[in-house]
Amino acid sequence: MLRRARRNGNSWMITYADLMSLLLCFFVMLVSFSEMDRVRFKEMAGQLSQAFGVQRDLPADRIPMGTSAALENFSPGEPVPIPSDEIRQLTTQEYQRLQQRQQFELRVEQRLDQVFQAVEQALGFAIDEGGVKVERDGANVRVRIDEQGTFSSGSADVTRDFAALLRSLSATLAQVPGDIVIDGHTDDVPIYVARFRSNWDLSAMRAATVANILLENSQLEPTRIAVAGHADTRPLAPNTSAESRANNRRVEITLLLGSAVEREVMATMSITP
Repeated sequence: MLRRARRNGNSWMITYADLMSLLLCFFVMLVSFSEMDRVRFKEMAGQLSQAFGVQRDLPADRIPMGTSAALENFSPGEPVPIPSDEIRQLTTQEYQRLQQRQQFELRVEQRLDQVFQAVEQALGFAIDEGGVKVERDGANVRVRIDEQGTFSSGSADVTRDFAALLRSLSATLAQVPGDIVIDGHTDDVPIYVARFRSNWDLSAMRAATVANILLENSQLEPTRIAVAGHADTRPLAPNTSAESRANNRRVEITLLLGSAVEREVMATMSITP
């Protein structure tokens, strides 16, 4: 080829070919002496691929999308929920405990109402006549018995009708749980009889008399009963008239049902306290 170039008058090609050969050898020598930083090369190549959105492995069903430098580098703060928008998520265990608690409270209330109705039924005749009142006080049931028709004035002896009423009530009390507190009350008029030194003695003896009649029922446990006399220290109304004094002379039978009913309901629901 060189001889043909000389015959054709293209001798410059010889010099050009020699120059290209020398340059090729020079660059081959430079490459052989150089060392490539592979870690830096891979880092630079990765940044370029993210910037231009190329060379990414994606599932076949996804469409390749470019990246945004703002979204790559922007780190938003954690949102702080407003109290009104905060929703407490209950786990399954918490939800079950909540349901069990609601069912427990419902059964306790039903049992308290059942006891209240049973006491009302046992004292129905006396309630209709107006000498006896039955009321709910939270988890307690209170029976308030006026002095009229129950005790003679200044005496702790009960009438025959009142004794029969107490025996009927005793049968009901023996079937319900809880402690029983019997409180005797008087008015502020001092008492002048040989048997009682003061209204304290009279109020305490009347409460004890009621307890003795209730305990004629052997099914009623004596350990459930407590007796107290309060004289005129806890009046329902000021002792300013004969009517008010008559209301203050009374005996109250209180059934403390709270913890006893809760234990009873726990036993039926197989709940450990």
